[in-house]
Amino acid sequence: MAKKGAGATRGISPVRPTRALPIGAYLKVADNSGAKVIKIIGVVGYKGTRRRLASAGVGDMVVATVKKGRPDIRHQVVRAVIVRQRKEYRRLDGMRVKFEDNAAAIVTPEGVPRGTEIRGAIAREAAERWVRLGSIASIVL
Repeated sequence: MAKKGAGATRGISPVRPTRALPIGAYLKVADNSGAKVIKIIGVVGYKGTRRRLASAGVGDMVVATVKKGRPDIRHQVVRAVIVRQRKEYRRLDGMRVKFEDNAAAIVTPEGVPRGTEIRGAIAREAAERWVRLGSIASIVL
């Protein structure tokens, strides 16, 4: 029997975007969940070297705290998926992609979005890895 929320992920994209957002980075929230700004406090599934700050890139799930937003959601620890980053990364076809800001969408631990729409464009790598995010996004680049 499938778990609730199954189907939120399809798999891992063959592209590994540059991990440009270390712990402590502030991100805009691209959805309408009520949060405006979050701060990364952990990266889900990161396996790194001892004493090195974990970092995340487009399509990675992070653990974050809400710094600005509605009073009922502020100071909560949430999961989020990074949908845009300013640092450019290269796709397999040779194209280099970068966005104007660093942004994330708030999700449940299973990967289901908490908002109902995502403002602005999201990266194709994030939409392929997290199918539910791609379905509520207005633009996928």
